[in-house]
Amino acid sequence: MSTLDRLSARRVFGLDDLVQQIVGGIVLSAPFVVTEEVWSLAASMNWIQWIITVVMVVIIGYGALYRADDERDARWEESIAGLPLRFISLLLVSYLSVAMLAVLFDAPTTFGATPPTTAKAISIGAIFSVVGAATADSLFGG
Repeated sequence: MSTLDRLSARRVFGLDDLVQQIVGGIVLSAPFVVTEEVWSLAASMNWIQWIITVVMVVIIGYGALYRADDERDARWEESIAGLPLRFISLLLVSYLSVAMLAVLFDAPTTFGATPPTTAKAISIGAIFSVVGAATADSLFGG
């Protein structure tokens, strides 16, 4: 495929793609936001374990979008600062959907979580959220 063909075939990331990511992210992560075991696990995690969960979300997200889907190429998608807009959105949706659910369900108060524990619990939930968001984007997206 020539460069001109690839540019004309560039995938535009639209509102429908964002909504698909949000729905997928919420559906798969919601059960984990209200699970006491997740909050206990988060409370016992150290900062290195937390960083590893963040890295996992990034790797899973990128792999699900661009390695598992042969028809999608990050080089030919809309980008911001060299990062594909679809990937940036996926990461934001993964963390923000879990954070929104945690606040909506008042999980930090219910489980007596400190702000660092809440951040760790959100990162644990984001592992599942990124899988749901990427799957919905790949199955139903352009």
